Amino acid sequence: MKRHTAVRQLSLVAGLCASLALAASPALAAKDPPPQVSPDGLHLTKSTKNRLAYVKPGATFSQYSRVAILDPLVEFEKDWQKDYNSSRSGLEGRVSDADVEKMKERLAAEFKKIFIAELQGDGGYPVVDVAAPDVLVLRPALLNVEVNAPDIMTSGIEHTVVRSAGQMTLYLELWDSASNTLLARVMDAQADPDSMAQMGGRVTNKAAADRILKKWAKELRERLDEVRAKPATP
Repeated sequence: MKRHTAVRQLSLVAGLCASLALAASPALAAKDPPPQVSPDGLHLTKSTKNRLAYVKPGATFSQYSRVAILDPLVEFEKDWQKDYNSSRSGLEGRVSDADVEKMKERLAAEFKKIFIAELQGDGGYPVVDVAAPDVLVLRPALLNVEVNAPDIMTSGIEHTVVRSAGQMTLYLELWDSASNTLLARVMDAQADPDSMAQMGGRVTNKAAADRILKKWAKELRERLDEVRAKPATP
């Protein structure tokens, strides 16, 4: 397959993904049990307080030796910005729309960096931008993001003491790049665990986000290795 044709096919996958409505983590908090079969025909294979997993019947993953990672969508928890700003005593230290966009960009970039490093490290799964029978497409989103001490520019010196940096939910779809077929969907909610009180800010936020992202990336790598009968990485 010529490269420009493959890239165009991969773009079609991206466009199809973008056109789908997100069925995100509200299902994780719903009182009613999740449906056994999703509207798009995926079957429930795992249901816990923090995680839902759906898989297409008959789907196999052992044929994939490469992955393509679409740019992740990042969305904050509904009303997070408004609620955070309402907790500030004055205009100083409020989160602007520009601040939110910068945080989204940083988190999306960190997601790509960590997933690429984990998946293709140690002779793993090369990350490519082509469509082929051996390429699995990851369509990720980070939803319900909450940051307890956002790093924003202020005119004064201000510190926020927190016990947890925040939380977020991974929404991940796995697509066959050659046939544009949705194979699986996983939703997993994770929070930075409570710890001793510490000064919040960019350093602690990044460290907490990295821990969660690395956990997700490592687990995906391990599952792919299992279906391909590869030994686990140290």
